[in-house]
Amino acid sequence: MNKPFLSIIIPAFNEEHRLPKTLGEIFGFLQNQSYQSEVIVVDNGSTDKTYETALSFQRKDPNLVVLYEPLRGKGLAVRRGMLTSRGEYRFMCDADLSMPIEEISHFLPPFGEAIDIAIASREAPGAVRYHEPSYRHWGGRGINLLIRLLAIPGVHDTQCGFKMFSESAALKIFPLQTLDNWSFDIEVLYIALKLGFDIKEVPISWYFNPETKLSPLRDALRMVIDIAIIHLNGWRGVYDHKS
Repeated sequence: MNKPFLSIIIPAFNEEHRLPKTLGEIFGFLQNQSYQSEVIVVDNGSTDKTYETALSFQRKDPNLVVLYEPLRGKGLAVRRGMLTSRGEYRFMCDADLSMPIEEISHFLPPFGEAIDIAIASREAPGAVRYHEPSYRHWGGRGINLLIRLLAIPGVHDTQCGFKMFSESAALKIFPLQTLDNWSFDIEVLYIALKLGFDIKEVPISWYFNPETKLSPLRDALRMVIDIAIIHLNGWRGVYDHKS
C-alpha cells in the first residue's frame, strides 16, 4: 500500500449527528486532490452511534480508518490517531469542521511552506471569525494570554482544533505527550518548542459552533493546573527526546 501524503485525524466523542456531513465534505475535497490521503476517525468512548456511523462510511471508502478508543480524552484520541496514521503530513481536525476543509491546502506544500508544524489561528493577520459571541471571543483571548505568559510565548492561538504536523515531528512529539484532556494542545506545542521545532500560525476563516463542548471558566482553571504539570514534567526531563 502506497504511503499517503496527507492523513486527517478526527477525534470524535458523541458525533453521530455531525460526522456524516463532516466526512462528506472532507472526502469531497480529497477526491479532487492529486495526492494520496487517508482519514482516521478515532471514536473517543462515545455513548451514541458515532462508531457505527463511521463504519458505515468506511464501507464506502477504503481510505477511511476507524479506531475505537474506549477511554475518553481528546488528547488521547489525537495521540492515537497521530501515531497510527501513515501520512507524510498529519492533520488534526475537529469533527465540527468549523474551519472550511478547503483551507487545509494553506498548511501543506506547495501552497504552504514546507514546515514541520503549522497550526490554525483565529488571531493571525488575515484570519476571520464568524458568528462568535463577544463574550466567547474575549474569554478565549484571556485564556490565550495566560497560555502565552505561562507556557507558549509568541503563539496567539494554541487552542484552535486544526493543526498539521510533519511525520518526523509527530513521531518525536506525540510519544512524549502525557495529558489526555483539553490541555493536550498546550503540552504538545510546549514539547515542540522544547525539541526545537518552529511553529507557524496559519490565518483561517473560522465559524463559531454553539454546540461546543468547552466551558470557558472550568477549562481555564483546569488549564492553569495543567500548565503547572507541564512545567514540572519539563523540569523532570519527561519531554527529553530519546532517539
